[in-house]
Amino acid sequence: MRNTFGTIHVDPSQGRLRRALSFVGPGYLVAVGYMDPGNWATSITGGAQFGFTLLSVVMLSNIMAIILQALAARLAIATGQDLAQASAAGVSRPTAVVLWFLAEIAIIATDIAEVVGTAIGLNLLFGVPLVPGIIITALDVFLVLWLQKQGMRWVEAFVVSLLGVIFVSFAIQMALVRPEWVAVLRGFVPDVEVVHNPQMLYLALGIIGATVMPHNLYLHSGVVLTRKTVDTEAHRREALTFATLDSTAALMFALVINASILILAAATFHATGRVDVGDLGHAHDMLAPLVGSLLAPKLFAVALLACGLNSTVTATMAGQIVMEGFIKIRMAAWLRRLVTRLAAIIPSVWITAVYGPPGTGMLLILSQVVLAFQLPFAIVPLVKMTASRDRMGSLVAPRGLTAVAWLIAGLIIALNVKLLADLALGKAG
Repeated sequence: MRNTFGTIHVDPSQGRLRRALSFVGPGYLVAVGYMDPGNWATSITGGAQFGFTLLSVVMLSNIMAIILQALAARLAIATGQDLAQASAAGVSRPTAVVLWFLAEIAIIATDIAEVVGTAIGLNLLFGVPLVPGIIITALDVFLVLWLQKQGMRWVEAFVVSLLGVIFVSFAIQMALVRPEWVAVLRGFVPDVEVVHNPQMLYLALGIIGATVMPHNLYLHSGVVLTRKTVDTEAHRREALTFATLDSTAALMFALVINASILILAAATFHATGRVDVGDLGHAHDMLAPLVGSLLAPKLFAVALLACGLNSTVTATMAGQIVMEGFIKIRMAAWLRRLVTRLAAIIPSVWITAVYGPPGTGMLLILSQVVLAFQLPFAIVPLVKMTASRDRMGSLVAPRGLTAVAWLIAGLIIALNVKLLADLALGKAG
């Protein structure tokens, strides 16, 4: 990834709009991680079991994501380092190795969701059995290599094109389902039952883990650095403004998609008493009879496959940033991708072979909870560094923004502790 830093030149002589457009792209790479197959599993299960109630969690998670991704971009533009580099610079070598290991676990958990989601998409569209489909996902290394060879703008164009496919698919599905929009709006109002109900909390934390993803913080701080601007305070501030607008717009798009997934599940499954939908394949099979159209399940499968392919590209880039930043080891892109993918394929094949399709649903949700537990190890250093004037100079985060970011970190840690207690007592999972 380091060889892509500063490869997209932002010409200061161009108009403001052209300069702003130069920064469009990184936010959409990040947004991909907020609508990966793990999101599908948690949102579909949440919608089927609890109707529109967890829409408030989806919205809260998205607000958290917007704030934290803005801080990741701020750190990169102010210091010229991505989050992994900046974190490693402030700690001992052994600590950096531990942080790298934790980040790798998060990326593997993300990759598990992508492997399973892509395999399910292949199964639903082309009838490929799940286990062979999981093995086929190892071939995506060639897609990643080809895109990276073409340059960052090609990567961004590929991702945005697939995002367009996902958006159109869900727009048509919403038109077919025609949910009760008053009930949908009520779902965005927070409900204290989310905290008091252990099963609901488990899914809520999975949604947070699927939305505010730790590898995305490393990814965003890295891909923002692909833009090369004039090194003056005025241009850095402008770059921060444009990068923040880019990520905020992209994450609002992700909110629409994530909310649509949950609304689709609530309006079809929960509304008809089908609260036991626990895997993506089951959801796909039930859509046609409930919606009354054979088009809905096909669009569902197309969007799922597009999400899996998109997430594959961005997870690879995040893995390179993390490895090079924390432990300063550069690995060939194909080898890096193959190692990570094998680490995801092995448990995925085992779970799928032993437990079948229901096991893939459990695996997807569990992978998102693992991400939620890793989040503090990425968030705490990020908030701490962006609040330091010594590290950030004039681009230090405003105190109000830092206070909100610490509140987010505290909330996530508190939810993790609560979930651990519920798991220990056998109340969740």
